[in-house]
Amino acid sequence: MLPIAASSTAAHVTIPVWVVVFPGFQLLDATGPAQVFSTANDEATDAGVPAPYRVRLVSMAGGAIASSGVTVLTQALPRPAALRGSTLVIAGGAGVAQAVQDAALVAWTARAHDLVTRCCSVCSGAFLLAEAGLLEGRRACTHWRDVAALQRHHPGVQVQDDALHVKDGSVYTSAGVTAGIDLCLSLVEEDLGRAAALSVAKRLVVHFKRPGGQRQFSSELLAQTAAGERGDGVTERLIAWLKPRLRERVSVPDMATAMAVSARSLHRQLLAEAALSPAQFLARLRLESACGLLEAGTLSMKQIAHRSGFGSEYNLRRAFMLRLGVVPSAYRSRFA
Repeated sequence: MLPIAASSTAAHVTIPVWVVVFPGFQLLDATGPAQVFSTANDEATDAGVPAPYRVRLVSMAGGAIASSGVTVLTQALPRPAALRGSTLVIAGGAGVAQAVQDAALVAWTARAHDLVTRCCSVCSGAFLLAEAGLLEGRRACTHWRDVAALQRHHPGVQVQDDALHVKDGSVYTSAGVTAGIDLCLSLVEEDLGRAAALSVAKRLVVHFKRPGGQRQFSSELLAQTAAGERGDGVTERLIAWLKPRLRERVSVPDMATAMAVSARSLHRQLLAEAALSPAQFLARLRLESACGLLEAGTLSMKQIAHRSGFGSEYNLRRAFMLRLGVVPSAYRSRFA
């Protein structure tokens, strides 16, 4: 049950949640977040306290057909007075290419941002926020397949290419599809506490913290993808060789020798399998190792920097800021 009865504020304030859809939206981008908040309401009801959320699906018209062909009924976009103190969630999907050309929807989104408490996007919904000027100068993320396009069309956005979800001020963005569930679990945690969010995750039978950490990719996923696409891939073998050596000085020639290929061949194969150079691949593994150590919450920053191969706290901090947009201590406080 949700431990919200102890907090009189959380127990009596109902937060409006507006989930915005459009023709061609990704169904799970909208229903995933909606179900997280709805399940929080179910848990509250079971605990004998008022529901903390009021969830509504809204659009420019009276309904929308998702990219999967499912038709959903919606309410009209809320008027400004109804937006104050609420949470706005913009779905993504293939239809966002047309949605960003809808001047009325873009203008409404820009106005809504000034009124809501939190303005969020799921997957390619980030393009609508960017078109409305809400991501300029901010850190943001989107589906990994759309990272390059978001950066190209909106160069003023600081795109985080491997984060599951990013908060910058009152604007929240999340990666592809199911990452919207991760984002909304974090919003429930903000509102009701960690135990409440964990309770919702358990009821939904989803991870509160993904086994691969708070990133879109993990080394295990990269290895599985490479193995599935190329039976003779080098990625899985290189991961196995690198993991026990992360704290050592490892060069690209060292990696190539271990894999019994030339440095040029290793570079070509890794780009084909993982879209990363050998140096980027090693840096990714070290970051993943550091994240895992931070999430465990038992070692000092100096120890983590050494064990993950960054060598110094400065290098550790710099890597986190460049890749995840947060300092290691902030990452630990959120995920440990």
